[in-house]
Amino acid sequence: MQGKVWKFGDNIDTDLIIAARYLNTSDPDALAKHVMEDADPDFAQKMQVGDIIVAGENFGCGSSREHAPIALKAAGVAAIIAPSFARIFYRNAFNMGLPIFELKEANEINEGDIVRIDPDAGEVHNLTQGKTYKFVPIPPFMQELVEAGGLIAYAKRELEEGR
Repeated sequence: MQGKVWKFGDNIDTDLIIAARYLNTSDPDALAKHVMEDADPDFAQKMQVGDIIVAGENFGCGSSREHAPIALKAAGVAAIIAPSFARIFYRNAFNMGLPIFELKEANEINEGDIVRIDPDAGEVHNLTQGKTYKFVPIPPFMQELVEAGGLIAYAKRELEEGR
């Protein structure tokens, strides 16, 4: 996956990802229109499908709502890179099929940079800066969840294949 970077700071909580006032729906398209609105009011209009969020420590902290990764994925965010993620958000992201990568050097990546992520090799290539960063690859099962489109899609596939 390759895309333009949008940068956010530390402790971006689920209320900043998708504000509580929009939780009266679970429609992904409706949520996508308001993703990151309280952190950057124009984010949903500025970003392009395939762009990548790079954030600081503890991304996705706060309440455990699944709406946050649903909104990000529906908006077209290809992946999120951060030094750390809130544990519940971490699991919710994979359950929704949103790839996230823990990279301790995430702060070295600037907004507007173009990065390419190789999940199998555990590498982030910053094409703008000409740097490569290593991260611990996500486990194969978690990669399967992302490739399937999330936990529900994965389970349906497994049932159809008779596993």
